[in-house]
Amino acid sequence: MFELTRRRGRQVLAVFAVFALAMGILSSTLFDRVHGGGYSDPGGESGRATEILRDEFGQAAPNFVLLVQTEKSVDDPESATAATELARRLKNEPDVSGVVSYWTEGTQPSLASSDGAKGLIVAGILGAEADVDRKVGALADKYGGRHGVLDVRVGGYAMLLHETVEQSERDAILGESIAFPITLLALLFVFGGLVAASLPVVVALVTVMITMGALWLLTLFVDLAATATNVATLLGLGLAIDYSLLIINRFRAELATGAQPARAVRLTMRSAGRTVAFAAVTVGVALSGLLFFPLLAVRSMGYAGLAVTVIAATVSLTLLPMILLLLGSRIDNGQLGWFLRAPRPAPGEGFWHRLATFVMRRPVPIGLVVAAILLLLGTPFLGVKLGFPDERALPESMNNRQVTEIVQRDFTATDATSLFAVLPDSATGLDDYARKLSQVENVQRVDTATGSYSHGGFLALPTEQHKRFGTADAAYLAVHPDTTDPDILDRVASDVRAVPAPSRVLVGGTAAANADAIDAVKSTLPTALGFVVIVMLIVLFLLTGSVVLPLVAIVLSAFSLTATFGALVWIFQDGHLSGPLGFTVTGDLPATVPVMLFAVAFGLAMDYQVFLLSRILEEYERTGKNESAVAFGLERIGRIITAAAVLISLVFLGFLASDITFMKAFGIGLPLAVLVDATLVRGLLLPSVMTVLGDWSWWAPGPLEKLHARFGFDEGGAAPPMRSRDERRPARV
Repeated sequence: MFELTRRRGRQVLAVFAVFALAMGILSSTLFDRVHGGGYSDPGGESGRATEILRDEFGQAAPNFVLLVQTEKSVDDPESATAATELARRLKNEPDVSGVVSYWTEGTQPSLASSDGAKGLIVAGILGAEADVDRKVGALADKYGGRHGVLDVRVGGYAMLLHETVEQSERDAILGESIAFPITLLALLFVFGGLVAASLPVVVALVTVMITMGALWLLTLFVDLAATATNVATLLGLGLAIDYSLLIINRFRAELATGAQPARAVRLTMRSAGRTVAFAAVTVGVALSGLLFFPLLAVRSMGYAGLAVTVIAATVSLTLLPMILLLLGSRIDNGQLGWFLRAPRPAPGEGFWHRLATFVMRRPVPIGLVVAAILLLLGTPFLGVKLGFPDERALPESMNNRQVTEIVQRDFTATDATSLFAVLPDSATGLDDYARKLSQVENVQRVDTATGSYSHGGFLALPTEQHKRFGTADAAYLAVHPDTTDPDILDRVASDVRAVPAPSRVLVGGTAAANADAIDAVKSTLPTALGFVVIVMLIVLFLLTGSVVLPLVAIVLSAFSLTATFGALVWIFQDGHLSGPLGFTVTGDLPATVPVMLFAVAFGLAMDYQVFLLSRILEEYERTGKNESAVAFGLERIGRIITAAAVLISLVFLGFLASDITFMKAFGIGLPLAVLVDATLVRGLLLPSVMTVLGDWSWWAPGPLEKLHARFGFDEGGAAPPMRSRDERRPARV
């Protein structure tokens, strides 16, 4: 690759440009291929109930709502005729089931508003979430708007998911338009010149274009949630800039020693290039833990995160060295007098060296104080309440949110909040079971094949409308709550599941699906964490040759997240700063947010850990002195880690431009985690811990030493010959 670049550099760059452009064009229809949702567990009880309901009964959970408003009243003959015809047309649509309305025979008056001017038509759209998302757009265009004397607005869970996709596309474009110029301006301060500052932006742009094209190709094989594309875009931008920053800084340092451009590129790739490769592996490992979760929204983040990490590292390790080789010393062209790069201090005199030396004189008190501060900042997370996003996660201008709020305000209940209990093995005992379900607190009525029930008694004998609830050997029951309050609905779902059934029962519906999804997150978390920790320990051992430092790195990286998780609860659950940030307080956190935020933030923390440990290792291999290696390693890489942390934080602030509440959480959580890690953890905690441990930081048992000698990674570059393991092994106790 190096020789090809040296001889055919411009031609290779032209091929790269064409490929990136082609992938960018391919991604232009990406948002037509992704979908909203992905927050339910298809293998959970509610997921299996939904599948049986669709396959055995040809029915779907009520996920499509038409809010019908008339100028007169819902009982006006002209309005009733028009609304009945609207319901009939909807019932005849393919893949639409269970159409009920205020004007349908046998339906409860609760589907009319308290002022008598509005009524509801509720239906279910058949299919998986991806299919429902594609169908609901066409139905909304067809049925929303003016129909004679009726004004019709579209809502329901299916519409919520559809509008989430539309909002995600707008947010992705807005986030990029904010992040790119701010990042370029910050890079000018870091490098002091237009040429050097533009290179990370070029690498980031190519990375994002290829990533979006890769995600389009990925949709040919798996479903992807729309919100993953937002994260992939900004994460790709941030990682590409981080990796470029490290490589460019090392290249300029090699040039400063008098090396020719070709040699400088070789030495840079042997040192910073290998560090970037290892750093990308740690980020990929952290994100791969998301693939264990059954929720598509979480898995999509894993797919997109892995793709963007590989692409960011690949572009940084291939395209960037080509450009550096062609530029050579011209990388310092375009220096701006008003952006002056600070002169490099003499060895041993820089800020980071002085800070490390100060900390290592008082390692125990400083380490304990910093750890106590971080734990204190994390205490709000002890009161976390997990939930799942609803219409309040979208801006107030979105149609579905407005419809939902009108329904909650003007209607006592709606069939759109119904639960359904599926008896897949038997249709006997329905009467007694329905009576028991109708006695559950906050249940208004129960419909099944044997009729409708309320408060333990008959409400209506079975009609033609009730036939859909049963087959020869199976049945299901629709349980209609008398409220639209999310907290009460969660309790109703739990109470319904607790009622003894005559045979095996599966309870579904939105409230039940949310409860199953939270259980899935909690039950999967130990496996995912165990995988990430074990693989991360192996990767860091291959980097350092120590069994101690990998443990230290993981614990310290976890410490860097305490403030982030505390802030999530304090801001988004408890509602502080909701006014300035522009979101609606729900009193809980979506269960997927801490999981996804942990994966990205922990991966980035380990990313910077690799940056720092690689440089400390280089110094330790050269001198064999632990404290000196920490001080000089931090001095040489501290400025770059700080710059990288600031730059990627500026990128992640683009999430704050999102109008989806849980995406704003990334805009707060990720910058906070990165900055805490790059300052308090790397500047104070790591030197404290490594001073206390001394040479034992680098210890490994003899057999593992031999394993590392054969398979491990040693930082190369212009360092003097490395000392042997025996020379730097701590004395045995």
